[in-house]
Amino acid sequence: MSGSLQSAERPGGASAAGAASGYRPSATLPFLAEFRRQASRRRTQLALGFMVLLPLIILISFQFDTGDDDDNGGGEFASLIDLATSGGLNFTLFSIFVSASFLLVVVVALFCGDTVASEASWGSLRYLLAVPVPRARLLAVKLLVALTYSALALLLLAGTALLAGTLRYGWSPLRSTVAAQIPAGEGLLRLLAVLGYLAVVLLVVAGLAFLLSVTTDAALGAVGGAVLLWILSSILDQITALGALRAFLPTHYANAWLGLLSTPVQTDGVVRGCISAICYATLFWGLAFWRFTRKDVTS
Repeated sequence: MSGSLQSAERPGGASAAGAASGYRPSATLPFLAEFRRQASRRRTQLALGFMVLLPLIILISFQFDTGDDDDNGGGEFASLIDLATSGGLNFTLFSIFVSASFLLVVVVALFCGDTVASEASWGSLRYLLAVPVPRARLLAVKLLVALTYSALALLLLAGTALLAGTLRYGWSPLRSTVAAQIPAGEGLLRLLAVLGYLAVVLLVVAGLAFLLSVTTDAALGAVGGAVLLWILSSILDQITALGALRAFLPTHYANAWLGLLSTPVQTDGVVRGCISAICYATLFWGLAFWRFTRKDVTS
């Protein structure tokens, strides 16, 4: 009996496998601890704060309308502004429309590209691994926290726009340039579907930024690299000479959410966009885990 006890536990509370007594890898770096840690960072506070301020800035800007629409010079955009001021749902749709192509991309890239690279640049990454936190768990927790904040930013933008727009312009049916008037209840459901689709599409940005984050020690390089590659894909998607190859670009179905506003609803592009985004995101995250678990962390 004594021999078996000696083989199971060594002096000092260490097991035969070399782990301290009571050590559980799954208990290291809890999600809530990392969530609170990221919440205390200035970039998190500023990013989320701007998501709340943007709809308010747009709302205030609309109050300076002089009524001289002829000076706008942009008929289509002017008509979108007219729609935006016709109800809370329409104001929310306008806020999403002006944010989806760039601002939300930057915010998601910031949360997912800064999370690991910033630890490396501060020199704290090696101390986290020395706790010890298993590398795969460290990446998984940081990715989940980054995705949670990305989703929170999207919800804050839409929620603030809906609240402010409804208080200012009232609760009325959803209108768009691609469909007939949609009842308010159904319009709210369609807006939720639009948000869900945008969240799936932005997984590509999240995956790319996260991959760059574990590849470089420069957080700005990871964030900027993800945004620039997204812009490059958008530019290439406009080149018709590429033909069918454009369908394989991660941004090809970025605007397919407009089909959710049509009558009847067009879901073909949405389904293809979801499949494309999930495939790209899975590939990028897989490469990130493969790279980081084999990386020599010295910072």
